[in-house]
Amino acid sequence: MPAYHSSFNEYPDMRLVGNLAILPVKTKFRGPAPTADPNEADIVDETLDLFRANSLFRNFEIKGPADRLLIILILFVSDCLAKIGSARTTPTQIEATKTLNTLAVDNFPIPGDANFALNAHYAPPPSRTDAEYLRGYLTQVRQELAARLVEKLYADGTGKPSKWWMSFQKRRFMNRSLGTQ
Repeated sequence: MPAYHSSFNEYPDMRLVGNLAILPVKTKFRGPAPTADPNEADIVDETLDLFRANSLFRNFEIKGPADRLLIILILFVSDCLAKIGSARTTPTQIEATKTLNTLAVDNFPIPGDANFALNAHYAPPPSRTDAEYLRGYLTQVRQELAARLVEKLYADGTGKPSKWWMSFQKRRFMNRSLGTQ
């Protein structure tokens, strides 16, 4: 059974930085990301929908630039779950929000950096300006993803993260990690 790919690979007028897609996002965070239609799913929704299914796969064939963004975001979700799971006590929703927002804005490697885990699959940004734009875009998308992940984790109202999501904290998509813990 093949892994699930991004439906945004065929998105019209997609901006690319290196070979990574810059897609519209429904967000309340400031940043350079284009704004998406609030009535339609965006790449963050797609990441949360496909995370659990795709995290079971060791191989992932990249079929387009949106798949490259999907891989980075799935690996970030995995790091978020590991961060919440490694806490000494089970964090409340507010504590998890603070922790994951801090993780989202921490300095992280982008494609082209020496310590980026997947440099073999990503082209570096062509210029320093594009690299700064990509870092800003990924920071904004990571913040939005962290906020929506916390909403999903604590959706049942018990004040504890969902065991159905936390069961994926040790699983590594493609046996990789972004190493942002």
